[in-house]
Amino acid sequence: MRTALLHSIATEATEWRRTLHRNPQTMYEETFASNFVCEKLTAWGIPFERDIAVTGVVATIEGRRNQSGRAIAFRADMDALDITEASGQPWASHNPGKMHACGHDGHTATLLTLARYLSQTHNFDGTVRLIFQPAEEGGRGAFRMLDAGLLERFPFDEIYGYHNWPFLPRGTFSTVVGPMLASVDDFEIELIGRGGHAAMVEHTADVLPAAATLVSALQTLVSREIAANQAAVVSITNCNAGTGAFNVISGRATLNGTVRTFRNADRDLIERRMRQMAEGAALMYGATAKVDYRRLIDPVINHREAVEHCQTAAAKLVGDANLLPFQPMMGGEDFGGFLSVRPGAFIAIGQAEPESDSPHNYTLHSPKYDFNDRILPLAAEYFAELAETRLRPTNI
Repeated sequence: MRTALLHSIATEATEWRRTLHRNPQTMYEETFASNFVCEKLTAWGIPFERDIAVTGVVATIEGRRNQSGRAIAFRADMDALDITEASGQPWASHNPGKMHACGHDGHTATLLTLARYLSQTHNFDGTVRLIFQPAEEGGRGAFRMLDAGLLERFPFDEIYGYHNWPFLPRGTFSTVVGPMLASVDDFEIELIGRGGHAAMVEHTADVLPAAATLVSALQTLVSREIAANQAAVVSITNCNAGTGAFNVISGRATLNGTVRTFRNADRDLIERRMRQMAEGAALMYGATAKVDYRRLIDPVINHREAVEHCQTAAAKLVGDANLLPFQPMMGGEDFGGFLSVRPGAFIAIGQAEPESDSPHNYTLHSPKYDFNDRILPLAAEYFAELAETRLRPTNI
């Protein structure tokens, strides 16, 4: 009965997803998605509060009884990316330069499917919170919702989320205990010297040798200062200096890039040593350095018991053979902010199709990517299974 009902709702949810896909907006501007979510919740009589962390929405659905006194939360992200779409789909973006290239439209449609189902069945003992989050893509939306009093206003005991995964076949699930996705930080290092004539170097403080020295030194941070059994990445992605003239020494250079780790201790070490190396490299050439290091999101660290609940729920739907191991990777997801304050787990749900040219097989953030609507009922039923087992009703 549950499967049939969810498949019935998911047929309509496909149109919801495609409507969201046509109207993408980026961090803290997700007014279309926020309004769309609120319209559906209102139509179904589900209480909610909106404008949490600018565009976020939190809905609350009560079970047939609340003897357990417990609440669990499910989260979907709503924001898009600054990408020009090239998927060729009939529902492609109507907003130039904006695109749902990571499937957040599908995550939102999944949570709406769950909302519709639970509002009809209420087959659980306790409270379910549905969190529609803004600004996952670098905007610290999860953290901003927490700062806005999410836990105090809408308390919950556990939280679960998922991400569509074009790297796995449709019908499979994958998660892992402990580190799953990395923290995401960015940095900008400004080297300030003294420019001048390239033939009169004695009157300059050349920042280019300082920049070159620093690029080489930063590459040793992971290889020589992080334990060999730990993963970390320091990537310098931009280096800018010079005026374009062949006979002018620049007095300024900038380096920027990203840092990824699984452990805060490694994060602290990299930031501290980066500052020291920048100052040292600048000093060698008579320059000075300014380092702007920003911690964007925390790593996704899954809790063991929650992972076990996820695996049990997924196995019930697709069988043990379709539960695949997840290899921790250095991509980021700010769901880790929720996991830093409450137990829970994140899971990947495969969406790849056998056809090599399927838009569902393109990597996340590709302009040709598209969410696979065929996983909507499966993802929603996975959430429903968690809700109904973690808040298992008795004698209802």
